[in-house]
This record gives sequence, C-alpha cells and structure tokens, in this order.
Amino acid sequence: MTATPIAITAEAMEARLREVLAPTQLQVLDESWQHEGHPGANGTGFGTHFRVRIASPRFAGQRKVAQHRLVYDALQIFIDHGAHAIAIETL
Repeated sequence: MTATPIAITAEAMEARLREVLAPTQLQVLDESWQHEGHPGANGTGFGTHFRVRIASPRFAGQRKVAQHRLVYDALQIFIDHGAHAIAIETL
C-alpha cells in the first residue's frame, strides 16, 4: 500500500499551523516562483519555498530559536514530503 501524497500548499500549511499553534496572526506565502533554477526548486514554481509570518501565544517567553522550532515541528510533514525552504518571521 502506498502512502497518500500530501499537498504542499500555503493553504495546507496555514491550516496545520492554525491547528497546532492557534496563531493570533498568520500569513503563509508560497515564494517558490522566486527560486526557479535554485537547488530544491521543482520546476513548477509552487510548493518548495515558503515564507511564514506568525504570532502565537505559544511563543510567550520563548527565544526566537524555540519559536522557530515550534513552527518547524508543526510543518515537519511538509518538509518530509518536499518543501525545501521555509523562512520564518515570528511576531
């Protein structure tokens, strides 16, 4: 039995972050088109390079590296399935 492929989209990432981190502010942008020809690009202009801007009560008292780890942990399934780069801006 083969695993069902996962959709690597800004909308899917946003839904996952809302579920896990209950953000008060959230923006997920697919910037893959800006990285065509770079390592990790898949030739479609979608689904490889993302920018996440997020504020969450879960970040209270955490250093930036810990905040970023929470975001990476929430998005690990997308990384495992081909998301190449995620730029994180915690607010």
